[in-house]
Amino acid sequence: MAGTVYAQTNAEELSATIIALEKAALEKWNQGDPGGYLDLSADDVTYFDPAIEQRMEGLENLRNYYKPATGKISVDRYEMVNPNVTAVNSMAVLTFNLFSYVGNDVHKWNCTEVYRLERGGQWKIVHTHWSIVQPDVK
Repeated sequence: MAGTVYAQTNAEELSATIIALEKAALEKWNQGDPGGYLDLSADDVTYFDPAIEQRMEGLENLRNYYKPATGKISVDRYEMVNPNVTAVNSMAVLTFNLFSYVGNDVHKWNCTEVYRLERGGQWKIVHTHWSIVQPDVK
């Protein structure tokens, strides 16, 4: 979907577009290819991940961070749970839970993606925040 121009006519269409972009990137990621996310990220992207202590800034840093994962990720299937897109002007925020299944294991994540509508009509990720779903600790 990279390079495609999108013109939204309503909130439902915008939501479907953003979710489709995210799913396409996830499907590549699940096969060990971070290129879907890299293609979708803006040059000035910022990134939070539980494996890093501070905010990462810039596409080149993200590219270097993802490089060791290339070819090493293999997810059997995934579920994007409760996706929600909230948009205003040229910004859209996607939040969802991700359940990734590898064999008998399930990895549960929270995700927030902030998309910006770029010149030419492309939506790009300008901020990503991943966190691990914590178990109920009563």
